Amino acid sequence: MTDSDSLKYHSELPGLLGKLDTLICKIESFMLAAGVLLMALNTCVNVIARFGFGQGLFFSGEINRILIILITFAGIGYAARHGRHIRMSALYDTLPFTGRKILMTTIALVTGLIMLVLAYFSYQYIASVYDRGRILPALGFEIWWIYIWVPLGFAITGIQYGLTVYKNLTSPDVYLSAGVLDGYAETESEV
Repeated sequence: MTDSDSLKYHSELPGLLGKLDTLICKIESFMLAAGVLLMALNTCVNVIARFGFGQGLFFSGEINRILIILITFAGIGYAARHGRHIRMSALYDTLPFTGRKILMTTIALVTGLIMLVLAYFSYQYIASVYDRGRILPALGFEIWWIYIWVPLGFAITGIQYGLTVYKNLTSPDVYLSAGVLDGYAETESEV
């Protein structure tokens, strides 16, 4: 699946689950694209202001901080959905089909559970930040708002790995994610 294919992503999951997966993918795609473009624009405007007018934008660092958190935690669910996380597959590739299926299902299950635990702990952290009432110095709004993407990203990623477990348990093939079959591209590309 190429990056342009994600624009026309359609979940292979049945019924409401598939529609929800497709909707979340489109929202994540928009958030990632908008976040990267806004970060680039913010950085360019800040550089122009600094060198053209002698003073940068006082809020530029905070905006980039917010966008980095948004991109990172929207991106982990997106990467899980498209089977794009880094894999250390030397041992995995040497296993027979049944071993690969068991290992992939186990990896997805453990990773999904870890993501859900991290979602819980990040929610607890946001609750503690909320109780403290801290605000961003330049933008002036409460800091807990910028961390909302953390538990959401972890939860969506945990759900994606749960869907991968489901797909591996109900399908005869091995899946890296609910929509991506295990395997390597036939064509080579230069780096």
